[in-house]
Amino acid sequence: MEFEVDSLETPALTKAQLAELLFEQIGLNKRESKEMVDAFFELIASRLVDGTDVKISGFGNFQIRSKAPRPGRNPRTGEMIPIRARRVVTFHASHKLKALIQGEPEPGESASEDA
Repeated sequence: MEFEVDSLETPALTKAQLAELLFEQIGLNKRESKEMVDAFFELIASRLVDGTDVKISGFGNFQIRSKAPRPGRNPRTGEMIPIRARRVVTFHASHKLKALIQGEPEPGESASEDA
């Protein structure tokens, strides 16, 4: 099944737009669509908070990375300030997503199929 987004009024794809797509293209009611989108993102967030990496096949990986404390500098004043240790989320796109972004055929497809 392929989803189509006619136009995005904003440069970002919102949770509300995702719920609307589920409503229009899958046939879920609006309440179910909103709950499904919210549950999906809550699950990802809770796994990341717990320190578990999240892999979405064909899309990419969300990973938690611990950054050590380090010296920093206020760019306005030049004053040295310490940057505390923290955990950050990183995203690494899958090879399939990278190929789609570059306009290359998906792995396993030949370039002649497009011609």
